[in-house]
Amino acid sequence: MLSGKVALITGGGQGVGQGIALALAKQGANVAIAGRTLSKCETTAAMITERGVKALPLHCDVNNKEDLQSALDATINSFGRLDILVNNAQQVSRGPLLSMTDEDMNSNWSSGPLATLRLMQMAHPHLKETRGHILNLCSSTMKRWDNGTYGVYAAVKAAIQQLTRAAANEWGKDGIRVNAIMPHAKSPALKWWIDNNPIEAAAFQASIPLGYIGECEDDIGAFVAMMCSDGARYLSGQTIALDGGQVFTG
Repeated sequence: MLSGKVALITGGGQGVGQGIALALAKQGANVAIAGRTLSKCETTAAMITERGVKALPLHCDVNNKEDLQSALDATINSFGRLDILVNNAQQVSRGPLLSMTDEDMNSNWSSGPLATLRLMQMAHPHLKETRGHILNLCSSTMKRWDNGTYGVYAAVKAAIQQLTRAAANEWGKDGIRVNAIMPHAKSPALKWWIDNNPIEAAAFQASIPLGYIGECEDDIGAFVAMMCSDGARYLSGQTIALDGGQVFTG
């Protein structure tokens, strides 16, 4: 389905990013995996090459504009093209608004909306050539009524949603599709939260109509692979909840 395509994924060393990378590779895409911890990216790359496609592990701190450009350049130099860009990496600060500092807000903004915009701008000419697809990561915290202690995180994810919509409108004429997802998945971060907040976590899972938290590859990654395929060529400008039916987005 994606044979010969090339994807660049930030934060691909673990969790949702890794799940998306593996799912794209399963469909035949070559994948560049960028992240702050190179060893984690190398682990994902090894898993990808076992599936018979090529992988490129890259060190990249999305807060650093030069790192973003280097990761993109390395992807183009290695594979000769770019078809899919996944903006997944994001720092998260959680706490009541009165406890949030300028540093908390700045780190979330820099690693989220600013990094997303920068990499979309950098990738635009390459994606225009291939009529490619951009997938941005948002969060259902933007839509929940009970987003207390997640205000800063929800705010920056809402900004990414608006960037997604704007890019879809502005770049549709270039053949570039731009979408976002709001996933629930068994990432290391969510596992930590469940382990440290068992009562709240039990209530959270009970509120998911399908009754379980998604698998990074089989539930989230597989859907993203479908979004990147020609079968979804008319899908653009949308933010889709992959959360087992928990959040009402209407």
